[in-house]
Amino acid sequence: MIKFFRSGNPLTVLLLFIYLLFVKFYYLIHPAVYQADGSEGLLYTEITGWLEGIAGKSALFYTCLALLLQFLQALLFTRIINNHRLFSKDTYLPAMCFLLFTSLLEGWNVFSPALIVNTVMLWIFSSISDLYMRSSARDVAFNMGFALGLCGLVYFPSVLFLALLLLSLLIMRAFRLAEWIIGLLGIICPFYLLGTYLFLTNRTELILDMPRISFHLPMITDYKVWGALITNLLFFVIGWLMLQRTFKKMLIQGRKIWATVVIYVLVAMLIPLFSGHFSPNYWVLAVLPISLFAGNVFWTVTNNTIANVIHVILLVYVIVMQYFSH
Repeated sequence: MIKFFRSGNPLTVLLLFIYLLFVKFYYLIHPAVYQADGSEGLLYTEITGWLEGIAGKSALFYTCLALLLQFLQALLFTRIINNHRLFSKDTYLPAMCFLLFTSLLEGWNVFSPALIVNTVMLWIFSSISDLYMRSSARDVAFNMGFALGLCGLVYFPSVLFLALLLLSLLIMRAFRLAEWIIGLLGIICPFYLLGTYLFLTNRTELILDMPRISFHLPMITDYKVWGALITNLLFFVIGWLMLQRTFKKMLIQGRKIWATVVIYVLVAMLIPLFSGHFSPNYWVLAVLPISLFAGNVFWTVTNNTIANVIHVILLVYVIVMQYFSH
């Protein structure tokens, strides 16, 4: 099966959709409503309120919406990867890995602030990848900052992706203080607009209800969470080590993009630790960039038999965790 996803044939999209239904069928027959644990921002509350007006509390609706978002994210992520030639040929392996790895934990398949943030982060990642070729990045820095500000209104700790923005500017371009300042202004802008709106509508008390950032190390006792984390981190490390074989042969832009993805993973892994109400569901933020390294594992293992064996082991683990573990 790996050889089909290794190909960049557009018809692979249909196979990818069938794959989605297979690895996530358990979540369709055991649907869940949207996540609301106190960490969500005002914009997310407005979005879920609007969706409730359409579908009420239909668990199947929110689960289908979450899986559809994941499918679109997988396709968009693959398009960005292929457009920037991060692999020698077009491939759908990162998309396959994203759908497979998000199936490791039930909470990663629930409609949540993290899924919305992941969608916005795809546009930010695409913009970061284009920075190297631009003569001026002031407009892009502001737009990326503004998008991060919107992410903060959905899930406030996601503003810590500011570290990714600033370090990406440092990696992709020569240091220009003006671009950093404009990026910071972009992040502040959505909060300023929200504050103005709440002031004009006499709803300033909602500002006090906004979640705050607080760091703490949680005690994780759920073995499913540990299994999902270890699997993702293992493929991240192996994928990075395998990348070293071809890293020096890549174009400078490609090497810089891979370096920013490493930072993306590290920042995304830390963000849930700064949430006032910790939930492992928010680690889905890291699964998106990790799927690129997981895809590199399957890409580098050119022996289809070995690649298929690795894939089958992962599939069996996912199925066991879904159907035979409670």
